[in-house]
Amino acid sequence: MNIESFRTFCLSLPGTTEGMKWEHLCFMIEEKMFVIVALEEGNSFSTKCEPEEFDRLVARNGIHQASHMAKRQWVQIDRLDILTEQELKNRVMTSRALVLAKLPKKIQEKYK
Repeated sequence: MNIESFRTFCLSLPGTTEGMKWEHLCFMIEEKMFVIVALEEGNSFSTKCEPEEFDRLVARNGIHQASHMAKRQWVQIDRLDILTEQELKNRVMTSRALVLAKLPKKIQEKYK
């Protein structure tokens, strides 16, 4: 998956918007980030993860704790090709679901 198909996939998820923060491309739901892409750094990107899956993810080459993000709750993936296309889509959908789950129930209902 290249950066354009990655962007298209992220924007295909209901309620997703994009914007720039800290010189990074961000994909958000209700202004809450669920993917952050460092375009200037070879398209490395960060996603939210379950604390239970954190150790399994960072055990893989090219995946580590995302700097400046909640410890054991965000991972940084060095390149888009570290994960298969399906793993990449699942990672994005999981991150979005975790962020959405923290929003008020009324807002969550809009996107189910």
